[in-house]
This record gives sequence, C-alpha cells and structure tokens, in this order.
Amino acid sequence: MATSSKAKKTVRIASGRKRVRQDVKLNAANTALRSKFRTVIKNVQKAVLAGDKAKATEVFQAAQSVIDSVADKGLFHKNKAARHKSRLSAKVKALAAA
Repeated sequence: MATSSKAKKTVRIASGRKRVRQDVKLNAANTALRSKFRTVIKNVQKAVLAGDKAKATEVFQAAQSVIDSVADKGLFHKNKAARHKSRLSAKVKALAAA
C-alpha cells in the first residue's frame, strides 16, 4: 500500500542493495504475521458472536500464543498485545457468564 506509492530509487552501493533485498524479505514476513494476528482475533470474535463458549475458549487459547509471538518478534508493542488479549479474554468470560 504505502510502499508501492513511493518512488523507488536505484541503489548503487552494495550494502544498500543488500538492505533493499533484506527489506523485501522482512516486509513479506511482517505482512504474513500481521495477517495471522488479525485472523486469530477475528476467529475469536466470530466464536463469541456465535455464542459457542467451548469453541471461543479453544480459539482464544490458540490466539494467545499467536499474539504473544507477534509481540515477541517486535511487530507490535507488548502493551498492544496485552490489550488485545485482555479485551478478547473479557469477551470470552462474558460469554461464559451469560
């Protein structure tokens, strides 16, 4: 999105060319992780909306590890990960109480 609209300059220095190659790989990895993060959050929210307590709990357990791994890799701040886990946990607990 934002990177495709920027004007690309040809890099002549070898270290700069290497940096460009590394950035492409990192961007692809980060995009995949960000997508996985969003997907697990959506899965928990769908299970909560469906009212399925067992599935919501199961999916939430799986989502916690994904959210933690994304935070550990530095893609998101640890507080953002904690906030998402807390809000999802509250939704699952509210479903269990209802």
